[in-house]
Amino acid sequence: MSNVFTTSDLALAAYLLTKGRRLIVAEKSSSGRYHFEIEDDISQGFSLCNRLKIEFVNSEFIKFDNNLKMLKKMIYS
Repeated sequence: MSNVFTTSDLALAAYLLTKGRRLIVAEKSSSGRYHFEIEDDISQGFSLCNRLKIEFVNSEFIKFDNNLKMLKKMIYS
């Protein structure tokens, strides 16, 4: 069964794409907030994207993303 996973987190969306998920929608609202819709697989009641989200939080990728944010703050402040 296929479903849609929605997030406004740019880094998470990039991680899901890196893990083989397919992008359906990528938009930026007038307020500047991102909106991503990503194809999700639901198997036995569990969302693959939700499992990958937990993997993302425990990965080196989130550390990389946090360091990028920190460096941008240093440069732009």
